[in-house]
Amino acid sequence: MYLGKVLPAAIIGMLVVYCLKDTEMLSASFGAPELIAGLLVVGLHAWKRNLLLSILAGTIAYMFLTQLVF
Repeated sequence: MYLGKVLPAAIIGMLVVYCLKDTEMLSASFGAPELIAGLLVVGLHAWKRNLLLSILAGTIAYMFLTQLVF
């Protein structure tokens, strides 16, 4: 029961760390696409409580930002 409560949050935390470990903070975009997409995921999930929607919106926002904006 304990692992069922704690493990999903731990896995999400590990995935966030793994995804952000290679972010270049000293290059031209300064990690802005990652930060914006991450804030969108957190904000959307806090608002709607829909994990699939949050992940899809964050992925689309990140790809849009990296391909067309930065």
